[in-house]
Amino acid sequence: MAEQRMTYGEFYPYYLKEHSNPINRTLHFIGTFLVLCIATFAIYTKDYYFLWFCPLAGYGFAWVGHFFLEKNKPATFKYPLFSLFSDFRMFFDFVTFQLGKKMKQ
Repeated sequence: MAEQRMTYGEFYPYYLKEHSNPINRTLHFIGTFLVLCIATFAIYTKDYYFLWFCPLAGYGFAWVGHFFLEKNKPATFKYPLFSLFSDFRMFFDFVTFQLGKKMKQ
């Protein structure tokens, strides 16, 4: 039986449910913040070698949260682009104080 693919509108609420543990969300926030810092530093210094550390920082913190806290498989494995976009969206929702409201929907 063929698997039905989600639209992004369906995916983001699913993504938020997969991040119900507040410590996992904090780890995602730290990882995304580090990615933004590393990318900014690499671009500012024009030393693009540092960009190799972005996936390590981003996925490292996120996967610890999923494997040890949520005990689920990261959405990255099934929906890599939706997951990447959603991680930045969740970060933005957090810094704009919208995440709590969206978690309740």
